[in-house]
Amino acid sequence: MKKQTISPFVLCLILFFASASLVFGQDVPQLTEFNQTRFEYNRQGMMILGTWAVGNMIWGGIGASQTAGQTKAFHQMNLYWNSVNLLIAGFGYWQATKETPGSDFWETLKAQQSIEKILLVNAALDVAYMAGGLYLKERGLRTENDRLIGFGKSILLQGAFLMVFDGIIYGFHVAHAKELPSLIQNISLGPTGVYFRMNF
Repeated sequence: MKKQTISPFVLCLILFFASASLVFGQDVPQLTEFNQTRFEYNRQGMMILGTWAVGNMIWGGIGASQTAGQTKAFHQMNLYWNSVNLLIAGFGYWQATKETPGSDFWETLKAQQSIEKILLVNAALDVAYMAGGLYLKERGLRTENDRLIGFGKSILLQGAFLMVFDGIIYGFHVAHAKELPSLIQNISLGPTGVYFRMNF
């Protein structure tokens, strides 16, 4: 039977991935602070969304009771739309306050990528909202339907706000993610274990 040997290149790859797994499987103390900052961005984002929702609901309620036609429809849709926004903001804020910042590298990376993907999906939905609002407005103009015109204008406004909102929050998270490489540079693998260098 012919004896099989492992090439030096394959052996180096195995050792590299084993070392990487060992290093990044360790807890990194500074990642706790990194994750806490991400949670704070999420909490502040939900507070902004909630404030926008409450303001629009008050404005919409008052406006709908004092106007007519497409203006009334505009205010009505603002009220309806932001009732949903308020629920989303409330749930998102509650969820952010319940999370505990960890120090595991892979969990941190996974959570960071997840929030960035969610915000990108939201931005795509925002574009769809604005397209839908534009369609309703144009259809209302063609059919002389004030209700559709008002609804369309409202959805255009709400979609535009959410687009700006998601874009700003995404920018904060992406900028924050750039801190990860500097944290990982402080990890080293020594003969007796994994070391984390603290800079003061």
